[in-house]
Amino acid sequence: MKKSQSIILFDQKEIRRHWDADKELWYFSVVDIVGALGASNNPRNYWKVLKNRLKNEGSEVVTKCNQLKMQASDGKHYLTDAADTETMLRVIQSIPSPHAEPFKLWLAKIGYQRIEETE
Repeated sequence: MKKSQSIILFDQKEIRRHWDADKELWYFSVVDIVGALGASNNPRNYWKVLKNRLKNEGSEVVTKCNQLKMQASDGKHYLTDAADTETMLRVIQSIPSPHAEPFKLWLAKIGYQRIEETE
């Protein structure tokens, strides 16, 4: 399974992502996206609380998140929750943020760029 990691920017905020060549999917760091949406000053804690709330509501979104090793700001690789574009859009719908709609458009643009690259 070939994977590659890269960082992209949304509204000047870094979003870590992995490309899974076998599945032909991008996986995005959930914590990075929560931080980019500005939902909280502590995105890691916000995701922890949101994840528990979604589980208690019976949402399958959390079960579709995978733990992937991604490089942190200290240069080391740690397991972090990551989700493909479809799952990420469902997570975003659960976060009240004025940045949600622009972020959805941004994710769609990334998907379109990947289609263009493969053609």
